[in-house]
Amino acid sequence: MDLYSALQYVLFLAIVTALVRPLGGYLERVFSRTPTVLDRLCLPIERLIYRITAVDPNVEMTGTQYATCFVFFGLVGTLLLYAILRLQAFLPWFFPEYHTTQLSPDLASNVAISFSTTTTWQAYGGENTMSYFSQMVGLCAQNFLAGAAGLAVGVAFIRGLARQCSGTLGNFWVDLTRALLWVLLPGALIGAILLVWQGVPMNFRPYAVATSVEHSQQVIAQGPVAALEIIKNLGTNGGGFFNANGAHPYENPTPLTNFLEMLAIVLLPAALTNTLGRMIGQPRQGWLLYWVMIFLFSMGLIFVRHFEQRGNPQFGGVDLQSSSSQSGGNMEGKEVRFGIGGSALTAVVTSNTATGSTNSMHDSFTSLGGLVLLVNLLLGELVFGGLGTGLYSMVMAAAIAVFLAGLMVGRTPEYLGKKIGPAENKMIMLYALAAPFFVLSFTAVAVSSKAGLSGLTTNTGPHGLTEILFAYSSCFANNGQSFAGLSANTVFYNLTTALVMMAGRFGLAIPALAFAGMFARQKNTPSSLGTLPTDSLSFGILLTISLITVTALSYLPALALGPVLERSVFGT
Repeated sequence: MDLYSALQYVLFLAIVTALVRPLGGYLERVFSRTPTVLDRLCLPIERLIYRITAVDPNVEMTGTQYATCFVFFGLVGTLLLYAILRLQAFLPWFFPEYHTTQLSPDLASNVAISFSTTTTWQAYGGENTMSYFSQMVGLCAQNFLAGAAGLAVGVAFIRGLARQCSGTLGNFWVDLTRALLWVLLPGALIGAILLVWQGVPMNFRPYAVATSVEHSQQVIAQGPVAALEIIKNLGTNGGGFFNANGAHPYENPTPLTNFLEMLAIVLLPAALTNTLGRMIGQPRQGWLLYWVMIFLFSMGLIFVRHFEQRGNPQFGGVDLQSSSSQSGGNMEGKEVRFGIGGSALTAVVTSNTATGSTNSMHDSFTSLGGLVLLVNLLLGELVFGGLGTGLYSMVMAAAIAVFLAGLMVGRTPEYLGKKIGPAENKMIMLYALAAPFFVLSFTAVAVSSKAGLSGLTTNTGPHGLTEILFAYSSCFANNGQSFAGLSANTVFYNLTTALVMMAGRFGLAIPALAFAGMFARQKNTPSSLGTLPTDSLSFGILLTISLITVTALSYLPALALGPVLERSVFGT
């Protein structure tokens, strides 16, 4: 590994680790409603919102009520966004000469569901499809709201683990408001200023038309890019203002903006591990989950960097070694200003989280490099993951590890001092089986139907299977990135991917909240000599092994027919 990439990776992990504790403490104070530095500014606005919406902040909700509000909020956001998209031609800042892609009912519904579930799957080109009004009032606003809703669910889940003999998890509307006012809005403001400083546009001017030296005309799209760019990362959304997403020089002009945007994606999900440790009164539990995340993240980063730098060994007579005069390796689909090091970092960050903000073409990665990104998605959005969703995904995975350990020693499994009984196990199994069921079922339908295969306009065979599998894995993980060789703007893919997005958003949050509600009603059991310590190195190893094993048992046949077969047959 070259020195520049190594320093970039070490600095990235060092900054994230250094900020986990202070950010985790800040989040704990925000959602426990204890004093913070922003109270003087935010408290009057919060009280005004409650007065207008008739919300009583002192009334708490059961797990069922919390989940109902979460689903209802997502449904309302979807309908409002759908209306904006369908009517955008009659709304401000619509340029018919440039916005030429038609927002058909199926595409508009797919986009609305995509952004309201933080998936931001984009089967369209942003600058050719969306007006400034749709981008700001529709997509950007939904990035804030959907991200805040996910963070609220994550905090409610933590409360369920922390409370004893309680039937409530908090108030969804209060958590949503606080996530917006205390977390996302201040973070987005600071981040947008940094991006504008680095050259990201923030204006409402019409598209510019330039004449090149060959006397041909080129349309240069611009607009309020910085506002959407920062919240797509901070809110773990990922939808690009432009079709090229993070590879576009207006969205991501320099290596510094790339580094800052990756930090924006990871910091809050990573800090929630510390928030968990603080709220349950066992900081070591949070740190153990964090270090498991760091280990899996680092392994993925090393492998992707290695496979991409090695390039395609089938290219005879080609110098693939990096040197002072060339990047070497597999540079197809990558931006020279980021190189393989910056592209690998972004690919691993975005595939491990619910943020498909790519800066390179994953379809052009080597088969094994693409395999690592696909496995990151299939792990279940638990290495950092989305706002809130990553934390409860990791905890549910830890519950599975505890259950397996309990089977081996013949004891009722316990986690954080509470029993995992039959009811809790049902929620864990629903959570664990949802992803394989939806991802593999819809992939099977796509590869065995004419409508599904018609999307493979560029590649067939093992790579074509990988493109389809990657698409449904990304949609279920509420990630949104794709192997772009799949033409997804068809009725079949618009409808099926939308169904998978909703399953990934609500089909996981509901059992997670039910699990948290069951834990909240229990009383802590004192530790004994037979209690499995879940904050130890041995449990961290058990958790890591169980994650890899469960993922392999669920998806190994599909992976063997896709990227593994592609590597063994074509050597790419």
